[in-house]
Amino acid sequence: MSTGFVVLPDGCPTDTTWLYESPQVITHPSGRPWLVGRWGADEIVQAQAGSVRVVVIGHCPVTTTQLTRLAERVCEQRDVGPLARQLPGSHHLIVTSPDGTSVRGTITGLRQVFHTRVDGHAVASDRPDTLALLTGAGVDEGVLAARLATGGRLPAPLGTASVWSGISAVPDDHCLIMEGERAREVRWWQAPEPELPLEEGAPAVHAALSYAVRSRTSSRHPVTADLSGGMDSTALCFLAARSAHQLLTFRWGEADAGNDDAMFAAHSAALLVQASHMVVPQHELPALFAHPGDLADTEQPYPFTRTLARMKHTVGLLADRGSRTHFAGHGADELFGRFPGYLHRLLRRQPRLALRHLRGYQALNRWPLRDMLAQLARADSVQDWWRAEADSLTNPAPALRQPPLAWGLMPLRAPVWVTESAVDAARSQLRTAAETASPFADDRGQHQFLVALRATAPAYRQFARLFDTAGIRLHQPYLDDRVVEAALAVRMHERCTPWEYKPLLAAAMRDTLPERVRTRTTKGSFDEDLRAGLHRSLDELLELFADSELARAGLISSDVVRSQLLTPQANLSGHFAVEQLLGCETWFRAARHLGRSERRQKERERHILP
Repeated sequence: MSTGFVVLPDGCPTDTTWLYESPQVITHPSGRPWLVGRWGADEIVQAQAGSVRVVVIGHCPVTTTQLTRLAERVCEQRDVGPLARQLPGSHHLIVTSPDGTSVRGTITGLRQVFHTRVDGHAVASDRPDTLALLTGAGVDEGVLAARLATGGRLPAPLGTASVWSGISAVPDDHCLIMEGERAREVRWWQAPEPELPLEEGAPAVHAALSYAVRSRTSSRHPVTADLSGGMDSTALCFLAARSAHQLLTFRWGEADAGNDDAMFAAHSAALLVQASHMVVPQHELPALFAHPGDLADTEQPYPFTRTLARMKHTVGLLADRGSRTHFAGHGADELFGRFPGYLHRLLRRQPRLALRHLRGYQALNRWPLRDMLAQLARADSVQDWWRAEADSLTNPAPALRQPPLAWGLMPLRAPVWVTESAVDAARSQLRTAAETASPFADDRGQHQFLVALRATAPAYRQFARLFDTAGIRLHQPYLDDRVVEAALAVRMHERCTPWEYKPLLAAAMRDTLPERVRTRTTKGSFDEDLRAGLHRSLDELLELFADSELARAGLISSDVVRSQLLTPQANLSGHFAVEQLLGCETWFRAARHLGRSERRQKERERHILP
């Protein structure tokens, strides 16, 4: 994901070439800039059919000839949706026709679209910080307060909104259509109805995922892939081994004695005879939370701060081994995990089956019967959910065994260090979101799956940029649109049950995975890594928050943060809350100066300023 670009309407006088080192430019027929940015030669496909021009930026395994044939079916913008639904991979799609220009990202939000107005014209980009640099935009402290006051659990669309003032994020199922000086967001994608039986849907998932991996291993460059021992990454390794010229699997050693990842990973590695394997022991890895003041990037707060130093170290190791393509199983938990919101519809359509599932979940998770029935009896809307979360933001934390049957994945609660004014600002944001909120799918369970995917995909985009710095393309095939659609088309109660772990993925990979891994029911724990890392970096964290920019802005209390860091925690939820807070702090420090300093420096370099 080394791309970066801006899309300009014809006639826009704004110079954007200074935003990129050695910028590449694609022009309008008039000769004025249309696309300006940086992308690899293998990351772009262009086609033209009459007055229609199509550009795909990212990973899209189609030829120019194939894309031209698809472009020939487009006469106006309403014809672009069918074209987009036929393209494999993970990419941005930009199409210009006589009635305007459209820009699309991916349905998960792994690739997003942002827009603003510059010199009276609509301008789009794949990064909000690029537009902030162009316009001098500052931080939207209301959106930032909402992130802080919800502990990083804020769902889309507010959870994926731009944290830059005056810069808008296009919803992931919408496209941006630019017509002259105007721009509008138009919905073009809807989740499929989950109607396919598992035995029909599993082959479709297998075909989509196999193609997604195969299309990324066609070169003779070395390929690396995570091999954690879990079903997700192991499936990618076995698929990659079929087509990669040279495969190296990679794994971190674990600190927890009860983590059985090593056993399953070793079993798979022994069967991958055509691959070589690399395991980095704990004592050679940076501790979790090492170098807590480091910044991931300036797009948005990075939520995975505890592993940032470890990932940078990993990227260096893989680059030294010659990797140019790396596979990771991100998105599989969100795509194939358990989100039991489907029980609402199932109870009304197939009550006997629903009751059987309910009994299974109750036995598995020990959900309180009263709470479970109360939630299932509610006929609230997604708008009601947003309003209720605003009202209960400072309520006591819910019971640990709260059934996740609402429109969101979990209740939103403000961490103790968030100030009253920040809570007020967050409540305002939540209530504003409620005014226009709509479900991502008719089935509440389908909606939950999309909530989960869209909550994490933008962070996985930032994760990929860590690999970009070393010239490695990080590929996350579970987040390809065609893979996601294939999974979402399967009946909810068959792909999500209390008796089997990821049944759809297990069925799809029946002839690919070792049976021992495919039927695994455990999940490795890194709790000890987390505790040890936080303890080791405690002094640095205390020093960082003693000089907090968020506190100076009145969003958090440094004293309360210090108290929480020094207080033993009953569970790991407090540690995860610190991780989210740290991401906001390091981002805010950089973001407050981006528009003022970096833009001015760039302009000086271009001799625009004296």
